[in-house]
Amino acid sequence: MSLTFHWFLPTNGDSRHVVGGGHGTPATASGRDRPPTVAYLSQIARAAEDLGFVGVLTPTGAWCEDAWLTTAMVSQHTERLKFLVAFRPGFVSPTLAAQMASTFQRQTGGRLLLNVVTGGESHEQRAYGDFLDKDARYRRTGEFLQIVRDLWEGKTVDLSGEHLQVEDARLARVPDPVPEVYFGGSSPIAGEIAARHVDVYLTWGEPPAQVAEKIAWVRGLAAKEGRTVRFGIRLHVITRDTAEQAWAEAHKLLDGFDPGTVKSVQAGLARSESEGQQRMLALHGGNREDLEIHPNLWAGIGLVRGGAGTALVGSHDDVAERIKEYHALGIDEFVLSGYPHLEEAYWFGEGVLPRLAAQGLWRHPFAPTPAPATQVPFTS
Repeated sequence: MSLTFHWFLPTNGDSRHVVGGGHGTPATASGRDRPPTVAYLSQIARAAEDLGFVGVLTPTGAWCEDAWLTTAMVSQHTERLKFLVAFRPGFVSPTLAAQMASTFQRQTGGRLLLNVVTGGESHEQRAYGDFLDKDARYRRTGEFLQIVRDLWEGKTVDLSGEHLQVEDARLARVPDPVPEVYFGGSSPIAGEIAARHVDVYLTWGEPPAQVAEKIAWVRGLAAKEGRTVRFGIRLHVITRDTAEQAWAEAHKLLDGFDPGTVKSVQAGLARSESEGQQRMLALHGGNREDLEIHPNLWAGIGLVRGGAGTALVGSHDDVAERIKEYHALGIDEFVLSGYPHLEEAYWFGEGVLPRLAAQGLWRHPFAPTPAPATQVPFTS
């Protein structure tokens, strides 16, 4: 099976420096270097499509542009690229969300993927009018996905749950194809929701041993539900022709981190209710030293950025080897990004993907299928 790669649309702005913030902290000033206009984001999307990325992740939160609206506009400037739209179930009714997804599929030719984000920061959720605590938000997510999936199957839904209630809900037109659901979470209840409802479980870029534990955990829970789940990982990348060049770029990014910004962001992230975020913080402890936490896995991004805070750093061969290491654990999908996102898409797409293709691990998803060889009759 060919590995699947996705890129990232920086709807919080882009830069040659790390754009920090997220998880309840505001975007750093570097996000203004390249504003997230439709024109610029479309450049990134077209590059990703040409290079062989299947889709692009678009984040959600107060620090970035709205994912639904932005991807709907950018989709009109691409042909085959899919959009992994992050959204929070508590902000829109399940019936409307199912209808929105169905419309998106028809208007883009089936290019929607959904990244369900329950929301790990209560203070940010309250700004949107959501006052449930974290565990209650996950229980609501389970009800939400149950309703949405039934609607996508063409069912008429009546449900009176703990948090959601619908009566005689149905869609006039179901999506074709049905969007795949991506989901991440490290708390016990997140694992339960993933096991019951999602297609792809996403983890942030922890060291392989920790990723292996997560995979075994979710796989076991899914088996109890009579289901199988695929696995993906969210990472940044800094890949160059040589390891020295790649690490020089990583150190350049690190040198650009203002100590005051690091302190402020770390203080904000320390208050996060997200177990996944706390696991990210534990990888570096706010310290600029010893940031290579596994060969070619660098935790420096997490000093100023919430959420995914690790990067694969090294030569193209180094990065390809680390991808193979994660794949051996059960990871089939990689959601990647890099600063700036336009240039780094080319570094990875032209440097790493050909190496994986040469080893039979990847094939350009939009390349024509080779015609079978035909035998030419021998004539003397």
